[in-house]
Amino acid sequence: MSALIVIAKAPVAGRVKTRLQSEFTPREAAALARASLVDTLCAVQFAPATRRVVVLEGEPGPWLPLGFEVVEQRGDGLDERLAAAFEDVYDGTPMLLVGMDTPQLRPELLGFEWHGYDAVLGLTEDGGYWCLGLRTPDPRALIGVPMSTDHTGRDQLRRLLALGLRVRILPTLRDMDTPKDAAYIADEFPSLRVSRLYRRLQHSAHPGLLFEQALGGTARVVATGIDGRTVPSLSEVERWTAPADEVDRLALSRCEGPVLDIGCGPGRIVTALAERGIPALGVDVSPRAVSLTTSRGAAALHRPVQDPLPGEGRWGSVLLMDGNIGIGGDPADLLRRCAELVRPDGLVLVEVDPDDELDDSTPIVLRSSTGRHSTPLPWARVGTRALIRHARTTHLHPTEDWRTPHRAFLTLRRTA
Repeated sequence: MSALIVIAKAPVAGRVKTRLQSEFTPREAAALARASLVDTLCAVQFAPATRRVVVLEGEPGPWLPLGFEVVEQRGDGLDERLAAAFEDVYDGTPMLLVGMDTPQLRPELLGFEWHGYDAVLGLTEDGGYWCLGLRTPDPRALIGVPMSTDHTGRDQLRRLLALGLRVRILPTLRDMDTPKDAAYIADEFPSLRVSRLYRRLQHSAHPGLLFEQALGGTARVVATGIDGRTVPSLSEVERWTAPADEVDRLALSRCEGPVLDIGCGPGRIVTALAERGIPALGVDVSPRAVSLTTSRGAAALHRPVQDPLPGEGRWGSVLLMDGNIGIGGDPADLLRRCAELVRPDGLVLVEVDPDDELDDSTPIVLRSSTGRHSTPLPWARVGTRALIRHARTTHLHPTEDWRTPHRAFLTLRRTA
């Protein structure tokens, strides 16, 4: 038997599993890291060992089982920290060190005999290694080996052999570093804690996260009803990120400045207004949308429409383009808010559904090409007649109903 060492980082959001954050929030990535660590510790807990030690960066938490010692990591680079871990744990027995990124590790894989071997190495599919064992600590075995490359495993093996060590090779495993790795492990090892968590997260993404991915080009995202049917008008990311088209410009020709664009997205409308010399401001709940808008040289704020906004009661026009009348799922409430924002006799220009009678407040779900589904998002889809009915509860009076072959608009003016 040997001393079993787990080298780990405390699963703190933003400090672990950053490569998972292309599809998961920092908090979700940290939760996956914690589940992976707990699965690993469970395997180590049930493997034969003389001691069980966590060599930790950070503070231990409730995830740490009984029976584990904790040793603080020391050293600068990973090679130094690994070498120090062997030195700090050594008590005269062989030592086997594993990471926290192979939750599929089973106890029987760790229960081998050292007879005839001086070192043990288990490689990973990405070119690294998931375990390293040494009969006695030796800094020469680690210091200077390039870490976190696609050839770290080969380099480590060469170093061990160059020292004249007899090396036992364990089976190759797959690290959980990327979303694809997490998906593979969840599929192949469904009973793991990390796999169960992954499946829950796949169907409970925050809608804002998936919208950010769509705007960032890291995934294709479509909006659907809860029945799974696509809502085309809410899935046109390419049109939203392109410059304003002819229909957009026709709508903007009706605007009276200054203009407030609610749900401005990546800023094509605000940019087009600025190019016409019309003062305009976009607001959006998506940080990436605001960043994209400002990168175009237009003005935008990261803020929900119901929060206090600059110039309340003084805007010449308020825009709800691209179906943004659906924001919040209550068109009447949103129209009342728009009436508060525009000046007396100001305009509210709404892009409505081409189906005049549509009045649907069923939540929508965002679905990503990466396989993630959002939690239901309150939304509404309304046509012209339905919107006129909703406007009756506000100080907005419909003045113009106009349309193109594929898009429809309604202009309303604030009355006393």
